[in-house]
Amino acid sequence: MKLLAIPAALLITGAFATAAQAQYQVPMYPQGYVGGDAMFWDLNPDGASSTNSTGLRIRGGAQFNEFFAAEAHVGAGGSDGDVELDYLVGAYAKGIAPISEEFRLYGLVGMTEVDFDMDRENGFSYGAGAEFDVAPNLAVGADYMRYLDKSDYTFDAASVGVRFRF
Repeated sequence: MKLLAIPAALLITGAFATAAQAQYQVPMYPQGYVGGDAMFWDLNPDGASSTNSTGLRIRGGAQFNEFFAAEAHVGAGGSDGDVELDYLVGAYAKGIAPISEEFRLYGLVGMTEVDFDMDRENGFSYGAGAEFDVAPNLAVGADYMRYLDKSDYTFDAASVGVRFRF
């Protein structure tokens, strides 16, 4: 009887270990993603009043491991009287700090080209944000980007939106 108890205990223990392992899914890398955001932008010229409006931004990228991704942004829209954002396009390296399995903080650095109806500029960009998974492949998030920091003005945007991983 004791001889049957040991294999039975090992079988039950193995079954629980397999069930626990099945609940935690390790993501496969690289992992592509695409998202859409409402972008609340602000153009702040030195010595003049700032201009702000709301546009749309699409972002996509590839996450290579849990700590690093490459991301691109394309945005447009919004006008506040004298200034209209025709488009912005940029490419960024994304450093990721996983806080929990569902929550991540991240930083972005890269280059952006911004075209206003009055001017087109490009330059170094940086920002930070956070994401929270609401489903296995769907996250909500927010970020703040300094797209341009020129000697006579800055161009910033705060964005909120969703991201789908595939």
